[in-house]
Amino acid sequence: MSTDGRLLKGEQTRNVILCRAADIASAEGLEGLSIGRLATELRISKSGVFTHFGSKEELQLATVRKAAAVFREHVVEPALAVPAGLGRVRALLDAWQRYQRAPVFPGGCFFHSTMAEFDARPGRVRDAIAGSQGDWRAFMERCLREAQESGEIDPSADLPQLVFELDAVCRTGAANALLHDDPAFYDRAARAMDARLAAVTARGGPRGAG
Repeated sequence: MSTDGRLLKGEQTRNVILCRAADIASAEGLEGLSIGRLATELRISKSGVFTHFGSKEELQLATVRKAAAVFREHVVEPALAVPAGLGRVRALLDAWQRYQRAPVFPGGCFFHSTMAEFDARPGRVRDAIAGSQGDWRAFMERCLREAQESGEIDPSADLPQLVFELDAVCRTGAANALLHDDPAFYDRAARAMDARLAAVTARGGPRGAG
């Protein structure tokens, strides 16, 4: 096998490991991960898994990065396909709810689970989770600011507060839908987000509209 072929096989194996690790962590937390467990479930030697990560912490960090990449694929990229403005904001929230409803991860939102697990545990893993969530909120605020700058959202709206409220509502709806096995909570969250956006939508539409 050529060097390129070995590298490709190595990347494919690493991706398979991380996909399974993210699935486990979404339901059982990052502490539920172990090199031995992944080796057994995926029928890979322990040394093979260890070669890719070297330690449990490195495995956890790589899993956080993988989950963030999956989130970008399912939520951020579909929104970026929509022109900037209120339409992109709505596309972003719709994509987020589709990601939750599927669910993409068997335990629901990966970050909802891991945030609760590591919020009071300082260290590199918590920093990675916090960083990913900071990036998410910054992107949501960017989308809202674009809509505000186009005249679709009231110029006096407090965008960081709006991000906080939309984020909290969507997470709470998804968590309750899973806990109670009742998809009606997704609908409640959607209605609450629609109402919150309606409250800050500038009257008369974008500047220059008739």
